[in-house]
Amino acid sequence: MRKVLVAVVAFALGVALTLWVVRAGPVEGQSTAPQSGYAAVPDAIGSQDLTGPYDVVRGWPKDVSTLPGNEKWTSGAGQGVFAESPNRVFMLFRGELPKMDAPRARLLPEAGPSISFPVAGLWRDATTASLPGVGGTDQDTRKWLTAWEGKDDELGIKGPPYRVLGVDAKWEHCIVIADANGNIVETWTQWDKLLRRPHSVYISPYDPEKHVWIVDDNMQVIYKFTNDGKQLLQTIGTPEMEGADATHFNRPTFMDWLPDGTFFVSDGYTGTRVAKFDKDGVFVKDWGIKGNPPNETRPNYMNNVHGVAVDPVSRQVFVNDRNNHRIQVFDENGTFIKAWRIDADPSSLHLLYIGQDRNIWTFDRSTHKLLKYDQDGHLLYAWGTLGSFPGALWGVHGMSVDQEGNLYVAEVDNGRVQKFRPRAGANPNYLMAKPVVPVWQRGT
Repeated sequence: MRKVLVAVVAFALGVALTLWVVRAGPVEGQSTAPQSGYAAVPDAIGSQDLTGPYDVVRGWPKDVSTLPGNEKWTSGAGQGVFAESPNRVFMLFRGELPKMDAPRARLLPEAGPSISFPVAGLWRDATTASLPGVGGTDQDTRKWLTAWEGKDDELGIKGPPYRVLGVDAKWEHCIVIADANGNIVETWTQWDKLLRRPHSVYISPYDPEKHVWIVDDNMQVIYKFTNDGKQLLQTIGTPEMEGADATHFNRPTFMDWLPDGTFFVSDGYTGTRVAKFDKDGVFVKDWGIKGNPPNETRPNYMNNVHGVAVDPVSRQVFVNDRNNHRIQVFDENGTFIKAWRIDADPSSLHLLYIGQDRNIWTFDRSTHKLLKYDQDGHLLYAWGTLGSFPGALWGVHGMSVDQEGNLYVAEVDNGRVQKFRPRAGANPNYLMAKPVVPVWQRGT
């Protein structure tokens, strides 16, 4: 009994001494450097990690209003971005919106007591203001113009149009290419007429000819262009005709490749499947069944299939089952492997990205954060804050990383693309992984 009492007293004295040392301060000669914790830059003073492990590159890219004759217009909703290299970055926009300064905050007594506008600097939602007027799950793409004008009976709006084409928006400069300094070096305006809601843009890292692929969910097709944009080589799907077979999509969203050129398409906003094609764009198979959102748990049942990414090592296909707030994982033939739910109520993921580290990066439109998960869904890092100032995020819909590690994000709500450069001393585990090394750079 005496031994037990002595042990207890010794333990209590030890705890008391430890607390005294902590409160009294460090022992002479002991380092006062804090623990780095979860900071992107270890031991950074005063950091909030608003932009995570990155610094935003202000003024990149230059606005389309800098183009001759386009001074009164700025970019519409930022749909997609893809960095072929640090010096050639493709950007997709839903046309253009009038260029104007943000309004000053003011009270709106007619709307109710203690209400002011804008809120937190957010004043124009570019994805709502831009053409077309339909974009959500199960919306009728045929009403793309009447819905935007405000003449659609379903909206309950009668009388003259709420918006006027050419005044409140215009359909130009949907494909814009910038260099490393943000200069606009190419505009593929010759293809604007083919587009209605360009959703994502890619170059397969396994394609030595560097063809440019654009998914358009309202046109129900995927376009394949030469790298210089001079020729349209292939159209997969039937323009303006929805379906779910070898020659039809139902609002396709994203795509990704295997090393042999096989690719997968998430199909889509209204569709409930993943479609697989060979390297030549020939349909191979599909899988997916319409589920019951928002809490569908059955394997292979999907709603709003809004993202797909392929692990080039395991060849597993990760699918964003957006309206059921989960990620489903399949083998390359569509056999279900596992699923994991996003623990946010509700979550609204926009896309999936797998780079060289084989982890999963995504953006949640509900929390306005970029998220890094391992392949089993464990959260590894998150950053981001809502806003319209440089470095803030509002509706990230596309992401890309170049070979130098610079990150690019396209924002539908802010109506812009931003470039982020890795911060000096940033924890490399917090940086979005570089993409698979493209075939045209291997061996160099």
